[in-house]
Amino acid sequence: MNERNIISAVLLGALLCVGMATMGLLLSEGLIKFRDMERSVSVKGLSERDVSADVAIWPIRFTEVSNDLSELYGSLDSKNEKVTAFLRQQGFKPDEISVSVPGIQDRQAQGFSEEQVRNGRYAGVSTLTVYSTDIEMVRKAMSSLMLLGQNGIALNGQDYDAKTQFLFTGLNALKPQMIEEATRNAREVAEKFARDSGSKLGKIKRANQGQFSIEDRDSNTPYIKKVRIVATVEYYLTD
Repeated sequence: MNERNIISAVLLGALLCVGMATMGLLLSEGLIKFRDMERSVSVKGLSERDVSADVAIWPIRFTEVSNDLSELYGSLDSKNEKVTAFLRQQGFKPDEISVSVPGIQDRQAQGFSEEQVRNGRYAGVSTLTVYSTDIEMVRKAMSSLMLLGQNGIALNGQDYDAKTQFLFTGLNALKPQMIEEATRNAREVAEKFARDSGSKLGKIKRANQGQFSIEDRDSNTPYIKKVRIVATVEYYLTD
């Protein structure tokens, strides 16, 4: 190998060494910066609203018994008309009132005792349902149900199948505001954490909007709903 080739090889080796050392330094600095950026804090932000229900589904149910099937159907029809008239007097429109097909039970065929069958072989259950967006009208009418009792209609209690439902359907209108509020609350918590830890709050690393929930505010006021969302946001921390 001549002298020129030897010098070229030495220079090439030196340049490679310098290049690798420089690359190593850059990678090292980049790794340190990357690790710095990986410091983060995860916080939750809450937003809640108390809202009034905007839909009521109110079932009104009563039971009749008789030893004569035709008589039973006649009695159910008569009382359905009385309940419908009561609801009309309360201000409900015909399209807000629906009458379900009555459920008829043959107690003798189903093995009831002789005494129970004697008191009425056939039992019929009739359900009228009010579907209304006027919550106050529904509440007022519910408080006047004693008028039906005075007309000889013994209503079934608020059992599971006949429980009044109050619904809130306006969630979409609330979503933008509530998401913004939950995110803002989360940032306030993160900023306080950053100050307390001697850091600065960086960009958002990841965010989870969470699920909206709609529940009764309490058991005594089912027509008032509590809408709630919890947003989870993770921020980078910097020095």
